[in-house]
Amino acid sequence: MRSIRGFTLLELLVVIVILSLLAAILIPKFTGRVEEARIKTTKVQLKEIKRALEMYRIDNGRYPTTEQGLKALVEKPTTEPLPKKWKQYLESVPKDGWGNEFIYIYPSDKHPFELKSKGADGELETDDDISVWDE
Repeated sequence: MRSIRGFTLLELLVVIVILSLLAAILIPKFTGRVEEARIKTTKVQLKEIKRALEMYRIDNGRYPTTEQGLKALVEKPTTEPLPKKWKQYLESVPKDGWGNEFIYIYPSDKHPFELKSKGADGELETDDDISVWDE
């Protein structure tokens, strides 16, 4: 007769403990990487939008107004001031790494325009906001 050998309860418990320890070590590292990737993605998108805004200004002599918003980079604005030499500067207006819309204000007090993300918490004017002007 053939004997059927299975895992003992002790062997199963040892495997479960090892897997739990690995999960406890690796999950925080992957979670941190996801957040880091969202921040980097947001910064790249901010730079790309800034580049498109600069091209808009070169072509039209000014940046889009706050009312026209970033949509002016995708569709020709229908509100004053109408752009003189408009063309499509972006395929679509991207969202930040957390799926939120970017904040665009023109004119701005400190810079030619304000362009930023609300960051991970989705709240404006908090420590995790990311501005295109941040180093």
